[in-house]
Amino acid sequence: MSQRVVIAGAGPTGLLLAAELRLAGVDTVVLERLPEPSGESRGLGLHVRSIEILNQRGIVDRFRTPETEAWPAMHFGLFWLKRPEGPKEDYTLAVPQWRTEHALEGWARELGAEIRRGHELTGFTQDADGVAVEVTGPDGPYRLDAAYLVGADGGHSRVRKLAGIGFPGSGSAFYGVLGDVVVREGETVAYSAELHPGGWMATVPIENGRKLRLMTTEFDQERPGDDVPVSDDELREAIKRVTGTAPDFEETTWLSRFGNSTRLADHYRDGRVLLAGDAAHVHYPIGGQGLNTGLQDAFNLGWKLAAAVQGRASEGLLDSYEAERRPVGRRVCVNTQAQVSLLYPLEKITPLREIFAELVKFPEVNDFLLHLVTGVGTRYEIPLPEGAGEPHPLLGLLAPDLELTTPDGPVNLTERLHPGRGLLLHLTDGTTQPPDTTGWNDRIDTLTAAPHPDLDTTTLLIRPDGHIAAATDHPTTLHHALTTWFGAPSTAGGAV
Repeated sequence: MSQRVVIAGAGPTGLLLAAELRLAGVDTVVLERLPEPSGESRGLGLHVRSIEILNQRGIVDRFRTPETEAWPAMHFGLFWLKRPEGPKEDYTLAVPQWRTEHALEGWARELGAEIRRGHELTGFTQDADGVAVEVTGPDGPYRLDAAYLVGADGGHSRVRKLAGIGFPGSGSAFYGVLGDVVVREGETVAYSAELHPGGWMATVPIENGRKLRLMTTEFDQERPGDDVPVSDDELREAIKRVTGTAPDFEETTWLSRFGNSTRLADHYRDGRVLLAGDAAHVHYPIGGQGLNTGLQDAFNLGWKLAAAVQGRASEGLLDSYEAERRPVGRRVCVNTQAQVSLLYPLEKITPLREIFAELVKFPEVNDFLLHLVTGVGTRYEIPLPEGAGEPHPLLGLLAPDLELTTPDGPVNLTERLHPGRGLLLHLTDGTTQPPDTTGWNDRIDTLTAAPHPDLDTTTLLIRPDGHIAAATDHPTTLHHALTTWFGAPSTAGGAV
């Protein structure tokens, strides 16, 4: 059986997944139908949860340049949310999608991923032993054998369609158009988003203020056919219909239309075929959630798929990808629909907006919405053995970025996750020894450190994606977590 994974789509989701698989030593091929990167930037930023996972691999600085700034604001239904105090780069980074893709592709190639541009997946068949992928490249058609196939090929995913995975939801009822405009010399424009009876209009400085994104959504305007090219005049007219004023700009560098179609795949897995990113979920592009949710899909899937390919996955490990990520995708679809409900029709929802404006002043409401949009509130349901008692408050959360004190000196917890392996963290004052994990030493590392006030436990088992799989030194519970997430021990000495 082939030990290769084939990924369709070289967007942010596919590229991060390729890097994660290569980090685990899996032969990985990415198929991208476009011969060159498009240079387009539908996504404009990285949320805090995406920053955290990139930091866990030690590559977040690849996305920062001297020009990188934080997003000036985040909103929910155009209600501005207060961000936590602290360094601005710790919460959001204004990184255009083309730069995100460039950084991820560079990392994936460094790790040994093969990225074939100008190669398009045209079909596949699967059986119990693998997937035969049909591809058309510059030199004609060929076949590529794989252990698994991942569709990271966008909302119109060919992989999803060929797999016969349903994609129910609603079609697009709104019409939006956007254009990126070069800012004139000496001109500065602030971020703004204004709601009007017929729609809303946003002005977003991008690329360190050198460009400006003008974006509209109209609630009662018919969308032109796909055969009609988007033009500067179309953007000008849309802005005038919404705001009453025609904008003054010379020429755009990129134009596109969008809508509010909301769909969620029935399944994220069909045998040896899996979906990630927009191939699994599409929604109204508000709050920059699409790109970030796709990155987090890839981060969850990568280590699990690697374990399956290498024959060390426990039963059900690969199914846990859908169990954990599909509820997140559904949550994103729901919250974007909720935001739309706060925008239109304005004459009817104005009373609701008045009440909502009062609610977001409460810190608890503000933080809930902020965590909802950024994914910070994501906690995975971690199965516990019978009789384990109540789950620890840390269980299922992302491990915090902490400085720890060890016998060898200070250690950063996040840095210990860079290799993409599991980590057993034992917190002791020197009077106890960490649990014996001999049988899993090929999959997890052990770190002994002094107790930390933010970690109310003696032992933490952290998955390769940084989520806490166990927060206990109870032998039965810890053994259950080890076998659930890391498979059976490789030797008889692995009993905890």
